Amino acid sequence: MACLLTSVQASAFGFNDVAQRAKELSGKAFVKPASNLPKEIDDLTFEQYKDIRFKPEKSPWRNAKLPYDLAFFHEGHLFDQPVKMHEIVGDSVRDLRFDPNDFNYGANKIDPRKMRTLGFAGFRVHYPLNSSSYKDEVLSFLGASYFRGLGKDQQYGLSARGLAVDTALNSGEEFPQFVEFWIDRPKAGDKQITIYALLNSRRVTGAYSFIMKPGVDTAVEVKAQLYLRENVTKLGIAPLTSMFFYGKNQRSQTEDYRPEVHDSDGLLVASGTGEWIWRPLVNPKRLLVTSYTTSNPVGFGLMQRERNFASYQDLDARYEKRPSAWVQPKGRWGAGRVELVQIPTPDETNDNIVAYWVPDTPPKVGQPFNIAYTLLWQKDGEKSSPLSSVTQTRRGSGFQLKPDDSINLLVDFEGPVFKKLASTMKLDAIVSVDDNAKLLSSDAVRNEATGGWRMHIKLRRNEDNKPVELRGFLRGGNTTLSETWSYILPPN
Repeated sequence: MACLLTSVQASAFGFNDVAQRAKELSGKAFVKPASNLPKEIDDLTFEQYKDIRFKPEKSPWRNAKLPYDLAFFHEGHLFDQPVKMHEIVGDSVRDLRFDPNDFNYGANKIDPRKMRTLGFAGFRVHYPLNSSSYKDEVLSFLGASYFRGLGKDQQYGLSARGLAVDTALNSGEEFPQFVEFWIDRPKAGDKQITIYALLNSRRVTGAYSFIMKPGVDTAVEVKAQLYLRENVTKLGIAPLTSMFFYGKNQRSQTEDYRPEVHDSDGLLVASGTGEWIWRPLVNPKRLLVTSYTTSNPVGFGLMQRERNFASYQDLDARYEKRPSAWVQPKGRWGAGRVELVQIPTPDETNDNIVAYWVPDTPPKVGQPFNIAYTLLWQKDGEKSSPLSSVTQTRRGSGFQLKPDDSINLLVDFEGPVFKKLASTMKLDAIVSVDDNAKLLSSDAVRNEATGGWRMHIKLRRNEDNKPVELRGFLRGGNTTLSETWSYILPPN
């Protein structure tokens, strides 16, 4: 195999070795890597770049009868810097070397002999997740610190990142990059695979461990040790990046046969106090940054709750199969906030949604900062409130017959708690709005069509150029029966 050229003796290479490299790297001045793309590759469009494919028979594990296979991405398009790749086999660390003959260049008129100075842009892991006769792509790393995972019967949607630095600040965002990977070669019966990564940017270095366990929910156990070269204004831990173009609560502004277009439809937060909070996503007209302050969160995630094909009608994108991503902290994360960034997008090609955890006490320069969490890629049985959850939010004009300037919001809840209620039970809608709106009415009625309950809210906005913050939940007597619906009406 052309990829496996060199072998260096080591003593059980692991996370501590990568952490030591991150520490040493943080003590050196950052050198911005330059693009090494030749003109033949640099001139390719994205569609032409996608036509460059790794040859499956060139996988380094192809003939080893292992449950996993590896495949690699060629440099090109936005991915103009090589990453170093290694394989851990017992006590040895082997370099995985780039060879242009391991790639099929498709319809592109490219001479592989001129590509020998390039490297890998990233890699992906394959595993027989949906069928024993075929190894599906279940995890990929490509670009900066981005990675994506899949569980059973899922299709790629949102992405995770190793770290977010100064997201949505006027000073500009910094994008740390995974510059080197070590993949622990699995054994024949292994149900998990371990990957180590070295992260580097102008102000941050870090060591990462990813232990992936593929399944109905594919779990990735993430452990990181970070070092700051310089102070960072905002450090985003366990960042998730997704797309929301339009949905039930915000209809398309143009003619489109598809009722909804999004990779995620809401942010879910399980706070340290036991409250579950659901914020439906929006595509705002200008940047919108909101957050939830909580200590020691139970978890948070960008979720795709709508699983009905009829809600999307897209045979190519299959948005109903896009995974939700749930971050489950390990240990006590302390005080901080879950921050949600929503960015205007004119179409579905841009990831315009970002969510992450920001600690109140940032790391100190030169001192190790440790974080660990489980990242779950889910579709069936994804995380939700144990009481009842929001299934849809719909928005429209508040008038019935005579037009006025009021706004109508309908919020549907479903969940196991409703099955225990007496048929004569009356629930209350507990609703609050901020100073930029007047609450005209609110109530809760049984939804006979779903077996759940519907919260009806009517309000009037005071100033059109300012957002409105709303919160609501269902209560029966003195008992809370739902998660908290937390919504932002963006400025008009």
